[in-house]
Amino acid sequence: MQTLIIHAKYADKYKQGYPLLFKEAIMGNHVLDSEAIPEGTLLKLVDEHRKFLGTAYYGIQNKGIGWVLTKTEKTPINLTFFKRKIYQALEKRLRLFNNPKTNAFRVFNGEGDGIGGLQIDFYNGTYLISYYSKGIYAFNAQIVEALKTSVEYDAIYEKTRYEEDQHMDSESLLVAGSPTIDPLIVRENGVNLNAYLTEGGMTGFFIDQREVRKSLRDKYAKGKTVLNTFSYTGAFSVFAALGGAKQTTSVDLATRSYEKTKRNFEANGIDTDKHEILVEDVFLYFKKAIKAHKKFDVVILDPPSFAKSKEFTFSASKDYPELLKNAIELTPNKGIIIASNNTSTIDLKKFKQIIGRGFNLADARFEILELHQLPQDFRTNRHYEYSNYLKVAIIKVEKKG
Repeated sequence: MQTLIIHAKYADKYKQGYPLLFKEAIMGNHVLDSEAIPEGTLLKLVDEHRKFLGTAYYGIQNKGIGWVLTKTEKTPINLTFFKRKIYQALEKRLRLFNNPKTNAFRVFNGEGDGIGGLQIDFYNGTYLISYYSKGIYAFNAQIVEALKTSVEYDAIYEKTRYEEDQHMDSESLLVAGSPTIDPLIVRENGVNLNAYLTEGGMTGFFIDQREVRKSLRDKYAKGKTVLNTFSYTGAFSVFAALGGAKQTTSVDLATRSYEKTKRNFEANGIDTDKHEILVEDVFLYFKKAIKAHKKFDVVILDPPSFAKSKEFTFSASKDYPELLKNAIELTPNKGIIIASNNTSTIDLKKFKQIIGRGFNLADARFEILELHQLPQDFRTNRHYEYSNYLKVAIIKVEKKG
């Protein structure tokens, strides 16, 4: 095991439970300079007085160079360790396992459950393990075995999601059980959605938005016209339709969005002829819709952190206020905007400021009716400020005059 000395100014951070290993914390940064240290190597972290701080693994991802696994010096990182971590995570999700209306949720959420870079999701009897660095993938045999011995399953798939992997966007690998029919229909708060577990990085819908979709259906959709931008496979549109929306319009640039959105409507017995599905650049659509003086009672903004089309480049950190201004122009007085941001470097306070700037650009006022962050199955680490990345505000628009 490689020993690394942590700078004095960071030692207390790790003593308190900070999970991410980053190069600036290491004296000499020699873990980065040595090609002899493969990802997956266990690292003993000590302070400048050689006092034990934790055991981490070396694994490069966009957030850092590894994650702390334990603060207890005598804890071995072996099959028993992974079994214990997975079992503890499963115990915390028992309520969801017993919920007949929902069978798609997160079982293990990285640093929130004690192993950064590892995620496990449950989809109606099938488990999908995601690895975010070569470092954590080095333990994949033990992780798969730990999951197999802890749960009943129809199938277990694994997927690598790190850039160094040339197969990052290839199909998932079946590691246990029988192949799943793709797409697999799952339930979320009583609604049918198609999950694509054997395709590339995307699985068909974002399970961290579960409670937001429920609020849209139960509180804001009835009798309304709904615009769903960056709609992906139309999950928000389906929930709005089932909540009694008069009409939904789903807009996404990806060609695949049309058929997959239609399939989600059909999985719930909804006539797609009554709902508009557009394969179009959202930014161009905004321009055309504003020029045509269109109005929507509810506008959903769930953009990626970064997006690029032929004519536009969008960065959530700098372009969100302008995007929000466009949405406000399409919304009548007392209309609703559901504004979402998943950029981990933008916290809730900063997101509220971004919302304020957007409304200032539109010369309008607003009231935040609801705030959502990650649901309970997306456990976070209170010592890691970027752990709770999701921010969603349900906003009532109040136009002057």
